[in-house]
Amino acid sequence: MGAEQGGVMETAVIGAGFVGRAWAITFARAGHAVRLYDPEAAALAKALAFIRDVLPDLAANDLLNGATPDAVMARIGAFTDLPGALAGVGYVQENTPEKVEVKRAVFAALDREAPAGAVLASSTSALLPSTFLEDVPGRSRCLVCHPINPPYLVPAVEVCPSPWTSPETIASAVSFLRGCGQAPLVMKREIDGFIMNRLQGALLEEAFRLVADGVADIEDIDVGLRDGLGLRWSFMGPFETIDLNAPGGVRDYADRYQGVYAGIFPSVQRRVDWAGPVMDRIEKDRRDRLPTDKLADRQVWRDRRLMALLAHRRKAAKDIGP
Repeated sequence: MGAEQGGVMETAVIGAGFVGRAWAITFARAGHAVRLYDPEAAALAKALAFIRDVLPDLAANDLLNGATPDAVMARIGAFTDLPGALAGVGYVQENTPEKVEVKRAVFAALDREAPAGAVLASSTSALLPSTFLEDVPGRSRCLVCHPINPPYLVPAVEVCPSPWTSPETIASAVSFLRGCGQAPLVMKREIDGFIMNRLQGALLEEAFRLVADGVADIEDIDVGLRDGLGLRWSFMGPFETIDLNAPGGVRDYADRYQGVYAGIFPSVQRRVDWAGPVMDRIEKDRRDRLPTDKLADRQVWRDRRLMALLAHRRKAAKDIGP
């Protein structure tokens, strides 16, 4: 992966929407030069305004790696021409609409215009890379790097190869992302939903079932995750959790509790239609707690809580150990 001088990588972020602007912050905070591309000048202006507004909050939580907001902002340039945005870059992050035909056209253009040594990564959350990379001549340098948005606050990134992605491309992408402070989840092969959506989907399926079957209200389920499982999951995953929850470790846990989960399993083999009658109850409960016109304010609250949590995690890693 080229275009790197003194540890600084020339990067391109393709698409200036919610995900693109978040990647721009992530790369610029890590010290890299960012070329933020969008064919619409208005979209670029909106993205830059958002970035400018959020950087002081990140600085206040010591989440800019010691840089000032102005210094990070100065690393981000705006481009409406694709060749200009890609000239000399070593890493490209694509963030265009979740449509196969769009991705095919975009990656054909990226492969044609980007330097031969550049990694071409997609942020897609739903499309398998094989569905839009098959006809790309340089498909060996292409893969999915799907963030948990926003990546400047949530470091996990799903790294999913296509059947044609080279091992060198995967290694380069993982190295770059780790250098940006991200936590890559490296998949061995593609699968619908990748990792995160499959895990989150399993949890949501059960949450909808519990509400639909009258077992609990939505707030009780949120409490269970927020004030229960989520506390541990904020710094360790499910396998480490069960490894520490039995005297003899993970095998001891399985010996003790697999029967409990095996007994539950038949009852979870039934779907509840998320848009069916249960949605009326869920939506009413949520809107009673948070009116629609307060959603944007609560999203800002969420991000500030994430900043505080991330700052705490970094401090705890130093003081207690990772």
